[in-house]
Amino acid sequence: MFVSLGLPVDRRGDPDLLSAGGVARVAQAAEQAGFAAVFCTDHPAPDASWLRTGGHPTLDPFATLAVAAAATTDLRVHTNLVVLGYRNPLLTAKAVATLDVLSNGRAVVGVGVGYLDAEFAALGVDPRQRGPLADEALAVMVEAWKAEPLDWDGRNFTARNTVVEPAPIQRPHPPLWIGGNSEAAMRRAVHYGAGWAPMPSPAGSEALLGTPAMPDLTALARGMERLGELSAAAGRPAPPELVAIPPALSGFTGTHWEPQRAIDDLSALHGLGARAVVVNLPGASVEEFVEEVAAFASAVLDPLAAAGI
Repeated sequence: MFVSLGLPVDRRGDPDLLSAGGVARVAQAAEQAGFAAVFCTDHPAPDASWLRTGGHPTLDPFATLAVAAAATTDLRVHTNLVVLGYRNPLLTAKAVATLDVLSNGRAVVGVGVGYLDAEFAALGVDPRQRGPLADEALAVMVEAWKAEPLDWDGRNFTARNTVVEPAPIQRPHPPLWIGGNSEAAMRRAVHYGAGWAPMPSPAGSEALLGTPAMPDLTALARGMERLGELSAAAGRPAPPELVAIPPALSGFTGTHWEPQRAIDDLSALHGLGARAVVVNLPGASVEEFVEEVAAFASAVLDPLAAAGI
């Protein structure tokens, strides 16, 4: 199973967590422990009230993942996830291509539509257009990654004979993992994605997160069934791979994990068809986090590997 680990740049604590040295050390520990990738989320301009009520700061994903890539050899670097409407799609295409080139073809591109209205407003974007902007961005980026002249009349831009170079090393482009629980997100995954990355969320969270709730494995199984139907209707031979978040490993700093529960969650998700998962581990300092990485590998990753998962 492909396991992507959240870099601890989403928390306050040891200042070294937000340093190049800290990011490099954590990435090296993750690679040594057998994680397939590290990831970083995307919140360029959240509002203070969201940060006070459970939100989290973070570093820029592209700069952070470039540091992680420079410190490692085989570890994949994963945007989890980039909000497509926050940026001109050609800028996003350029950032992704740059990360893929500098990492020698190790980028994995998780994308989503986003949900924070205040952040959209701060960035000059109408949040009501987040779905159409995401659709447009995916179409534009796929074309831009050809590194050929591009003409495009966009919602907020006009490209004429525009070229985004260099092209990504991975061809035709790095794998796209499409986030979101809605049918619209599933359709994007069917059309563009190597993976579908739904988010576990409790009933009643729909208004806050802007996506249907997915409270348990039963709901996830229904989503997988619908994804298969949409793939068949689109003539896709096989649906996108499931990229899942284990409930036991979805929290941020201070969240304790239990080995058997983590193994049970990952095994159950594997049984539903998940071949990739994203996990967060606790740790308020670089030292604490590196210790958690090693402990998790020994208590969870090694037994799963021995079981063929």
